[in-house]
Amino acid sequence: MKPEFWRQAWAEGRTGFHQQRINHWLQSHWAQVKAPEGAPVFVPLSGRSMDMLWLREQGHEIVGVELSENACRGFFADLGLVPDEAKEGDFLVLSAQGFTLYVGNLFALPETLDLGAVYDRASIIALPHAIRSAYVRKLARVLPPGAPGLMVTLEYPQQERNGPPFSVPEAWLDTWMSPWFGRQLLGIRDRLGEGDPMRDFGTSRLVEKGFVVRRR
Repeated sequence: MKPEFWRQAWAEGRTGFHQQRINHWLQSHWAQVKAPEGAPVFVPLSGRSMDMLWLREQGHEIVGVELSENACRGFFADLGLVPDEAKEGDFLVLSAQGFTLYVGNLFALPETLDLGAVYDRASIIALPHAIRSAYVRKLARVLPPGAPGLMVTLEYPQQERNGPPFSVPEAWLDTWMSPWFGRQLLGIRDRLGEGDPMRDFGTSRLVEKGFVVRRR
């Protein structure tokens, strides 16, 4: 997807991907990630997710990157914070009370940031196949060896629906992610069950998988 697609989505309020509640996988399984105490957590394509607040409450500083300035400013406004502002290259950097959000293109993010873990709930599934492998390589460059993380994927028959979100099957992870990251499956959720918010997704199958990942 072109960057303007996401900026426009936030500007027009087309943000069905934004969750009001803290993510199930994060609350239930973050302890299994075994992130070092206080390690800065990288949140790619962070939006204005309240998952960042939950992680901050666990003692982690947060480093996010997001194309939409609207989303980043909205996050701080949700918390009643007025962020400091700085320019770093092509990025506007907003920061306050342990949160640092880089407004700009993920692929241009400096690779000298102090990061200790990663949380990807909706990043890898937001990217089409053509650029997804570049995203994995970018993660590998910004994270130090041994850095752990939590990643959430979706799997469905891609021919039945256009993304985003896109289907990211385990076979794709085997091919494109395994050279840089190990992974451990935490569990599988059927998202077409009774009462599930994604029940009307429009595909014959839809499962969500959670993984602990670790930079090799």
